[in-house]
Amino acid sequence: MSHDHCDSSLLLSLPDDVFAIVARFLSPRDVCNLGLCCRSLNALVASEKIWLTECDALGIVPHEDLVEWRKGVSSYKALCRFLVSVQPLIGIWVHQNPELGNVVYVMPGFISVVGCRIIPQELGPLGIEEGPILWASVFEVIGDFDGSTTFLLHGREKGIDYIYPGLVKPIEKSCNLLLLEVEPGLQKNPGTLLPSKTLAHNSGVELLRKVCRSNSELSRSQRVNNHATVPFSKLAFTDRRKLLEVTTNQIRQKVPDTVVEPLFPRLRDDADNFKKDLVLLWERRSLLSQMFNLGCSQNDYKASSQEEVSPKELELDDVRKSLVCSRPICNPLHEEDDLQQHIKRKSIGGYFWNSLKQVLGRSNSINGSRSNSKKLTSSSEIRHAQLQEFLRSSDTIRLILNASTVELFSYRAWPNMHDNQFALYKLPLRVPREDQEYAGLWGGTFGWPPGKPSEDKPGKALFLLLLSYEESQGQQLVIATKILEGTHYVLHPNGSAMFIVNINEPSSEPFPWDTDADSNPVDIKDAFMGEGIASGYGFRYPGSKPGSLFVLQNGVIAFIWKESKAILTLQRINLQELLKKGERIPSLPPVANFSYLTKSYSNVFAGFPSSSNCLSSPR
Repeated sequence: MSHDHCDSSLLLSLPDDVFAIVARFLSPRDVCNLGLCCRSLNALVASEKIWLTECDALGIVPHEDLVEWRKGVSSYKALCRFLVSVQPLIGIWVHQNPELGNVVYVMPGFISVVGCRIIPQELGPLGIEEGPILWASVFEVIGDFDGSTTFLLHGREKGIDYIYPGLVKPIEKSCNLLLLEVEPGLQKNPGTLLPSKTLAHNSGVELLRKVCRSNSELSRSQRVNNHATVPFSKLAFTDRRKLLEVTTNQIRQKVPDTVVEPLFPRLRDDADNFKKDLVLLWERRSLLSQMFNLGCSQNDYKASSQEEVSPKELELDDVRKSLVCSRPICNPLHEEDDLQQHIKRKSIGGYFWNSLKQVLGRSNSINGSRSNSKKLTSSSEIRHAQLQEFLRSSDTIRLILNASTVELFSYRAWPNMHDNQFALYKLPLRVPREDQEYAGLWGGTFGWPPGKPSEDKPGKALFLLLLSYEESQGQQLVIATKILEGTHYVLHPNGSAMFIVNINEPSSEPFPWDTDADSNPVDIKDAFMGEGIASGYGFRYPGSKPGSLFVLQNGVIAFIWKESKAILTLQRINLQELLKKGERIPSLPPVANFSYLTKSYSNVFAGFPSSSNCLSSPR
């Protein structure tokens, strides 16, 4: 083929439908780069069909839902921008506390992704598939009209549902750490930030996008100089906690009844309820659009943003007023649930003001003086000075969701976690393959037949296990890591291995039962030797006892402890489908709702009564 026929005209001659098929093999970034080659190609890649194909290729949302979501954004390209940015968030996030399990599953909502906490719970006679799974909302990341993102933290205080608006920092593609932080805003410039004297009662909307837009016009040196010398992560834990509490208290917006739910539609199989949910979701988005200007066109946005103040930005004057207020900040969990212990906190105002006087008493000026900084000898003085420096770095602060990538060390697929970070940690969910067919997320209960309650135990504790593979001394091991336990009081630490089996060592043990719940004969496909968790040297160091893993023909797996004959039956689960059929319960207060850091061995996420007794540990 001659050189004359190898230019862009070949691509330009393709019909849109054919080029969309070709573009499916390109990443969204590649398509954007292709549009930079020339004007003709730029016009070609602007086709809605091409960007619909790109959205579809991401595999986050079904094609039918993409068509519905498109109505809420400016174009499929804007929708693709949103999907690409939030894709790393989708998956399972956990924290060590409480020990019963803190599992947050991030899934597609409605032009959004939603963080849903799976509540430790018991299952009724309907089992996992039919019985409603209890869950509570943690946060949303909503797609704006242009495909950018808005962060909404969820929480409940004194019986009232609130949302707490903020920013989403650029999400790293391989992020494994999700942090709730407070960040200084930009220094105020004329025409950049508008003052907000009544921010706590203001329903204003769009200033933050003005800030972000103005930020792009600042010089690089201006942006560098604006960053806080002391980042939020370097502040003392008590300072970080109090800053989060004060900030969320100031920016919170009461949730109207029409915005409380739903956050996502039910399954399409339930056609009537699915259509009803879509109507409610559009009403909800319309109301959120009025509150945060999510769904307006760019021209409408420019006109409306001139006189409105974003609730995402909080002036430090308001924070300082809260910091010097004499009202103590009490543990919000105590107000929500009598089961929670009351944590007495000093007045944040007294803490701030006394520390300020203490530091100022030793030095007339802390600001930048090297000689004076040497006088700050105690750790408390240094901590107070760091807080002062953080607060002086800008005129405004804002709540942010920070999804970053850090080096995590793990043991048996469970990451080592910091106990003083308001964070969630992502679990790598391995996709089953030919040589690792049991990898993935499994759920089930103790007892046989699976899910069948008894007279003395009408409910059975739900267990969620993450199965992964490891090589040890030339042997292939399957490790079942516990990430959720639905008992009253936890038996073994969060992240424990419920059982470990050797795939290379078949078991000759017989299966104790001949039939299942429907009186059908049990057909065993495979059996492997292993060890299951048992009482050991205290709570933190469980022991193990021999057992066998049985693989049934219907896809169920069951681990049986040899001595006690206790049986844990599991099946593969799809959390997204279960949550769409589930039942939503109220959230915790905002900071604890995102990351519960207090050590607890009971169910802190729900105060509902449960009928079964504590499950005894298999021996």
